[in-house]
Amino acid sequence: MNQDRLRLDLAGLAEEVTPVDLRDRALRTSRRLGIQRAVATSAAALVLLAAATGTALAIRPDAEGPVPAPAGPSVTGTWPPVEVTPTPQPSRAPSTDPSGSPSTDGGAPAAGGTFGRLYYGPADGSAGSSAVRLRSWRPGGQPASLAPLPAIWALSNASVSPDGRRVAWVERGFDAKDVGTLYVSDIDGSNKQPMLSDADEYCVTPTWSPDSRHLLFGTMQANGGYDRVGVLDTRSDRHTVQWWSSRPQACHAIWSADGRTIAMNTDAGVALYDTTGRKQRSVPGLSAAGAWQSHHVTSLAPDATRIALFRIRKGEDAGDVGRLLRVNAVLETATGKVIDLPLGGRELEQVFFQADGSMVVRVKDGGRVLVLLVDANGRKVAEQPEPAVLRDAQLIAVVG
Repeated sequence: MNQDRLRLDLAGLAEEVTPVDLRDRALRTSRRLGIQRAVATSAAALVLLAAATGTALAIRPDAEGPVPAPAGPSVTGTWPPVEVTPTPQPSRAPSTDPSGSPSTDGGAPAAGGTFGRLYYGPADGSAGSSAVRLRSWRPGGQPASLAPLPAIWALSNASVSPDGRRVAWVERGFDAKDVGTLYVSDIDGSNKQPMLSDADEYCVTPTWSPDSRHLLFGTMQANGGYDRVGVLDTRSDRHTVQWWSSRPQACHAIWSADGRTIAMNTDAGVALYDTTGRKQRSVPGLSAAGAWQSHHVTSLAPDATRIALFRIRKGEDAGDVGRLLRVNAVLETATGKVIDLPLGGRELEQVFFQADGSMVVRVKDGGRVLVLLVDANGRKVAEQPEPAVLRDAQLIAVVG
């Protein structure tokens, strides 16, 4: 056999195998959590049954058991391309040192932007399949209760539309015959509608376009493997889908507010795609072979020039690579350079970009949680303490 040809074939296989690792781990770890939660619920019921019958029952959850396999894809059409109207963006001045920037603490924001409405899901690590309510809060006001969703799906894939009017999520039972169903409802939980079946509930989860009409989503094969990515028109009568021609081995998509770019986690880095699935470039400095890796992306600047994510050093344990919306760095996507934030010595928790380029930055300050409004030039404009009831919740969206 030709040795050069063999080396080329092996290199090709390596390129295919490595990216899949992220998806496999996302599915394995998130499903393990879901199965453990389901087993814990069943265990509680069985304990009650045992007490009633005088029978002692021993339960041993098996986290390594067979993964439930959803049915094959039910959406098969290919439709005209998605047209997304970009959101006009303000021009950005060169970055300045935020340390001497003006701010207003606790009052209405000064010139340079305003807080949007913040949407919260359950705390990271929440257990159980019982319903939890999404909540919203605009700094200066009172929190409001919204749609009730099963905790595991609210945590792993719930997505609030950029206009704040609807929420999308995928849910699946724990029976081998169950498949993931993509739902959309009004933000208060009314008008719940199934959009399609065979949806991916852990990796390529639903992500809204800036016009709040289209949803990027993934589907699953019958054996639980990777299938394909599509963009669903939620307002069409037939729930039409435009399928990507490529199958990027990536997870956790986020869509820029100008409608042009979709960022996704690859095996240990971040790649930027256009809306048809064509890869544009990768964010420098993040890779399996580099000094830094990332398995979690949270928010993308409206022009895709910056990204908020959670990164780890090479050799650190990635842990559960299902969706995590914590942030410990904001990077320039062209250079990989870290963007300094005016944290004032407080611990960074989360960052969400708004459509005008400003950021809502969530920080811990002792026993309190604060939200900062930071403009597109890195200057703090305002800050507000969060209500105590939201302290353990996870921010999942910010809507202007």
